[in-house]
Amino acid sequence: TKAKSKKIIGIVATIVILILIALGANPETINTISKITGININLEQNITETSNNNLSSQETKNNIINGEELIVDYIDVGQADSILLRTQDTAMLIDAGNNGDGEDVEKYIKDKGINEIEYLIGTHPHEDHIGGLDNIINEFNIGTIYMPNITTNTKTYEDVLTAIENKGLNINIPKKGDKFNLGKAECEVMTDSILDKNNLNLASIVIKITFGNNTFLFTGDAETENEETINWPKVDVLKVGHHGSNTSTSEEFLNQIQPKIAIISVGEDNDYGHPNSETI
Repeated sequence: TKAKSKKIIGIVATIVILILIALGANPETINTISKITGININLEQNITETSNNNLSSQETKNNIINGEELIVDYIDVGQADSILLRTQDTAMLIDAGNNGDGEDVEKYIKDKGINEIEYLIGTHPHEDHIGGLDNIINEFNIGTIYMPNITTNTKTYEDVLTAIENKGLNINIPKKGDKFNLGKAECEVMTDSILDKNNLNLASIVIKITFGNNTFLFTGDAETENEETINWPKVDVLKVGHHGSNTSTSEEFLNQIQPKIAIISVGEDNDYGHPNSETI
């Protein structure tokens, strides 16, 4: 069932975090807040504990810059992606799940007291990433929309374009090296999209976000071909590409970025076999 499938992301995230801690991840160098449905991660004290499906967070030292904190919410949308980044004054949404997740993502954001999204990013035009974007565009004040320069003829994609047009907004096409700020968080586009209509995953927008000493990497469904295009910096927190598929997250890539925490967004008993055991 949908309710059952939505629980698996917490289980997978917990397993991944425990493995990384066991391998010697150093929480003192991370000092970050990551919110995951049903999980409270206290990096400073090296604790991972369940919280009865209630969202909670643990503030850590050095995660506040001049009174501002950055909170990253990996929203539980089952076999899909949706990530909310927020400070006291501004917010960014990266993807919005499947078509059926749009209202849930909308409610999740409104429950945080947010009515404006400064940056809205559709990493690539697959339904499990842009399915709920039309809901978000229709219901919130939107600043800048980023999407790759590739199209598809699906109704999902057309619904997003219609919502953008109805609000009088424009699509901005990012390129490697583009930088912008979310409050005091520094955002950088890491790769150019690879435009292949036979594999839309390769068009994924990949963004690195730095907040103080904490670095996050958001990969959409980027694959090994994308990973091979640059020499990567180290990061603290990785949103694993393509739901943990073995087409992404190569050993060479991991050896470069050396993440201390990895987040995999998947649905239970999905038809794709994600996450792949090789990736885990």
